[in-house]
Amino acid sequence: MCQISSSKPLIYQHRTDTGHQVGFTSAEAGNMSMTVLAQSETSQDTADNRRELERKLGIAPGTTQFVSQIHSTTVLAAGDRGWAQQDTIGEGDAIISPDGTDPIAILVADCLPVAFTTDYGPTAIAHAGRVGLLGGILQNTVQRLRAYDDDGTGKIQAIIGPGICGQCYEVPESMRTEASREHPEIASVTSWDTASLDLPATAERILQAANIDVHRVAECTYTNQQLYSHRREPGIGRIAGFVWKP
Repeated sequence: MCQISSSKPLIYQHRTDTGHQVGFTSAEAGNMSMTVLAQSETSQDTADNRRELERKLGIAPGTTQFVSQIHSTTVLAAGDRGWAQQDTIGEGDAIISPDGTDPIAILVADCLPVAFTTDYGPTAIAHAGRVGLLGGILQNTVQRLRAYDDDGTGKIQAIIGPGICGQCYEVPESMRTEASREHPEIASVTSWDTASLDLPATAERILQAANIDVHRVAECTYTNQQLYSHRREPGIGRIAGFVWKP
């Protein structure tokens, strides 16, 4: 895997040795959501944002595939139609491209976008909020990817994209206690000394336990004004994580 320079619409981008690319958008790329819209925005504005970004990334405009995210542990297989033909491919929180040729994306604004590439073909991307992360969305995605590894020798790489960090994700003390019973590393403290959860650290531990090569993008959506944050500014917009092959 080799990192390449980011363009302004992307806060992070890298290219793998197989030619696949992973990127996470910034607010400069515009809102990527068709349903979470600022008062001055319409879904047509989002469509324009998506097409402009796809052109810059070398993706045929309108062909990226999205899911209707419901904080589940459901992984869907990519189909043959992008968002310009159908809004989403169905309800779920991860997409797998069996042959790695489909441009796929997930929307976030504090939850974690986790992108997967392999050296044997398939790619995937997952939306890992608190509920999905603790429920097993990452494990389910890895399991689906490994189902395509015929001889069991393939390698999977994961990139954990921008999300709210452990110093900012404040939760009730009871929630921290409950979550940390199974995932001790999730227990954290905010910068203002209250109970919090560290989702990136937990995602990293889950993936490492599954023998996945993991990299974390050290960007907090809550503190970085270049990113959308539901906690900081509810209802303003969503960034997106993309996996594609130009």
